Amino acid sequence: MSTTECSAVSQRRDGSENRKTLSYLFKRKQSRELTFIWLLLLPALALYFFYRAVPLIWNLVLSFCFWAPGKPLEFAGLYHYEELWYYDDAFWTALQNTAIFMLATPISIALAVGLALLVDQKVAGRGIYRTIIFLPYPMMVVAVGIVWRWLYNDSVGLINYVLRSIGVIDRPIAFLESYDFAMAAVIVAAIWQIVGFFTIIILTGLQNIPGHLYEAARIDGARAHNRFFRITLPLLRPSLFLCVILGVIASFTSFDLIYTMTGGGPGRRTELLITYIYKASFTLSKFDYAAAMTVIMFVIFMVIASLANRLAGGDAGKVDIAD
Repeated sequence: MSTTECSAVSQRRDGSENRKTLSYLFKRKQSRELTFIWLLLLPALALYFFYRAVPLIWNLVLSFCFWAPGKPLEFAGLYHYEELWYYDDAFWTALQNTAIFMLATPISIALAVGLALLVDQKVAGRGIYRTIIFLPYPMMVVAVGIVWRWLYNDSVGLINYVLRSIGVIDRPIAFLESYDFAMAAVIVAAIWQIVGFFTIIILTGLQNIPGHLYEAARIDGARAHNRFFRITLPLLRPSLFLCVILGVIASFTSFDLIYTMTGGGPGRRTELLITYIYKASFTLSKFDYAAAMTVIMFVIFMVIASLANRLAGGDAGKVDIAD
């Protein structure tokens, strides 16, 4: 081998060793960066695990066991679920009432779309209108319940006074004590509180729709209802999906409003799943039984959320607007 060839072989060998060294240094840097990222995430992950994951796991375990404070844990299998399914009529009543209470969500969204379209117009004082519409949402739920209890009061309530004044009714109606009106009364209160929040969400979605789409549609001769159903509604899909999810969550967690206004009565007319779970836990001390109901409620919520996402196209969080 000549001197030149030896030199070339030596240079290739040096180059290969340099690449290996650079690759090693790069991998070591990546490993350190990854470790650093995990160290930063560790407090938040630990907090999430102990605050969210541990209660969920414990609740799931408890639903398959017999347990009460001061007593040992015993495996019960599907005993609580069988009791719920076959013998507990109150559970099915609460589940049915929760489904009825969910009607507040589509009604609220329909009202919010209408209000958002109105306050999106260039009219004088629209900022004031938006504030008035949003005003009920930040109120405490307990305060909302107390306000509506007074409005529905059969002795001094404003609603009875107005209805009697215009001749709609002859005698006052005890709305919250009536088996026929109690559920509708609490649904109205729930809609009143959340419709402002939905309006703001939908208004934000409206303002993200490019104006040139409407201009092109007008040039093509599209009427107002065609522009609404072909442009506005499809592009509002992420906002509507968010409203549906928030509404479903509110339906499952409206404990404060129901407990303040009716306490679940009269009878079990306004008993929701969440109020029944509370009573099973803290009135009857049946924590294991309440855990089984909580698991069922969680499963129902996940099914509804998945269904809503599927109906929204499966990519509800994505905004795809062609420039």
